[in-house]
Amino acid sequence: MQQIIDLTKPIKEYPDDPWFMKVKIKHKPHRKAKWLIRLFGLPFKLFPKSFVGWADDTIEKMGVHATTHIDAPWHYTPSLNGEKAKTIEQIPLDICHGEGLVIDMCHKPDFDPITAADIQSFLTENDLELKPGMIVLIKTGRDKLIGTKDYPHRGTGMSAEATRFLIEAGVKVMGIDSWGWDIPLKYQIKKAKQDQNDQLFWEAHLVGQHEEYWHMEQLVNLDALPLSGFKVGVFPLKIVGASAAPARVVAFLEEA
Repeated sequence: MQQIIDLTKPIKEYPDDPWFMKVKIKHKPHRKAKWLIRLFGLPFKLFPKSFVGWADDTIEKMGVHATTHIDAPWHYTPSLNGEKAKTIEQIPLDICHGEGLVIDMCHKPDFDPITAADIQSFLTENDLELKPGMIVLIKTGRDKLIGTKDYPHRGTGMSAEATRFLIEAGVKVMGIDSWGWDIPLKYQIKKAKQDQNDQLFWEAHLVGQHEEYWHMEQLVNLDALPLSGFKVGVFPLKIVGASAAPARVVAFLEEA
């Protein structure tokens, strides 16, 4: 028997989200459709007796990075290895489903980047192995901040070396339950200015300027998963030319 675990953040308006994450959905009640159908030419007397109209909904505002989503290489760079970087509709579907692995980094404090050594130590301690084609999920526990003002501004995140470590192991799709793949954006800016270092900002994302990979952000419910022994499916909306797309991400567990 198979259990399905939803790893996707609900798409709705969160009042404390910053302006760049705002989602606005207009829900249209059933009764409004009756007048639309009448305008199409169907007399009221011919409406089915049980019909009160159809409900409808319009997404009035939602950026492709505003909820659980997967980034395409185009998000990181316009070109990759001499060719135009792939946009989200070009993701190979065969890498969107595969064996899953959770790497637990909940012990990492806010603003302390996850290193390759952190990942290797975790794998060794738990007798786990990275395999080509795996979908690796980085658990930080920061999904508990969703809906609060702190969500975009707190948490750990991946370093460039940790991202390369996964890619070199044959991992093409990876994800995290923090707001972003790197450490929080405001802290990146503060640290880069403080150290006068032009290599710090967006360092993990920018690995994608040289190595093709795809990462998910704003996952949830990684606590519900074992470290291994499950599969992951992540299929983004087919938005032509986009840098990312919302995705319904789920894990499949085989139960005894």
